[in-house]
Amino acid sequence: MVQQKEMKTIAVLGTGIMGGPMASNLAKSGFAVHVWNRTRAKAEKLIPDGLSVYDTPQEAVKDTDAVLTVLKDAPTVLEAMNSAQENLSKDAIWIQMTTVGKKIDELIQFAEKHELTFFDAPVQGTKAPAESGELTVMPSGPSEYKEVLTPIFDVIGKKTIWVSEEAGKSSRLKLALNSWVFALTHGVAESLTIAKELGVDPQLVMDVITGGSMDTPYFQQKGKAILNDDYTASFAVKNAVKDAQLIVDAMEDEDLQIDITAAGLQRFQRALEEGHGDKDIAASGLAGKKEE
Repeated sequence: MVQQKEMKTIAVLGTGIMGGPMASNLAKSGFAVHVWNRTRAKAEKLIPDGLSVYDTPQEAVKDTDAVLTVLKDAPTVLEAMNSAQENLSKDAIWIQMTTVGKKIDELIQFAEKHELTFFDAPVQGTKAPAESGELTVMPSGPSEYKEVLTPIFDVIGKKTIWVSEEAGKSSRLKLALNSWVFALTHGVAESLTIAKELGVDPQLVMDVITGGSMDTPYFQQKGKAILNDDYTASFAVKNAVKDAQLIVDAMEDEDLQIDITAAGLQRFQRALEEGHGDKDIAASGLAGKKEE
């Protein structure tokens, strides 16, 4: 059994919308945190929280007890881990949180080749839950490490759901969850857009749904953002394009035809092409009107 006292120093590779708050919360909770980010300036913003910033992944992982990867995609993760491998000890703990879909299998192969103890641990939630430590963490990996990893996951999230002993199951679960997130997002955006284009105040859509069986906190959040024309990114359109494509690709591998996510991907792609890539996915509604 691995002892909890061994988990003192953590390397976080990737300090963007999700990785930055995770790293800060870990530091505030007493962990020594090393960070690396491709754009160093983003990582340097975390220095006041007591984090140590490094120029390379190799430097960041040296003398750490665990490595968290919170990066853009699977190729970026592999690039960072290849850079870091010389300073990774045998059986080093690698907690992989990037949304990579079925490409998680490539990362598992890397971990096996380099004899790393691997955990597939995506999260459910966006910027605000990451900042407040209220994400849902969904790890898969060796159960004997549950006790030692619980303090880390308890800082990152308000709930941890252990999915499987088999790494890779969690990333597959994340695809199913993201399909639901995207369906909800497009549903809110399209409903409000339809009302507006038909000459009806879209606030009335909100008023009718509020407090009823169809009401959800997510509906309220995205609906208010759209009505206020506030598309500050919690989950950017450009990232939604990547994640929706992962779902479509995975289902093509399984010979399953999916309609809602595939149509939603086209909508996100249209929003991206129209210059809304850095906006929140609520900007799906901005791509709803065809050009004349």
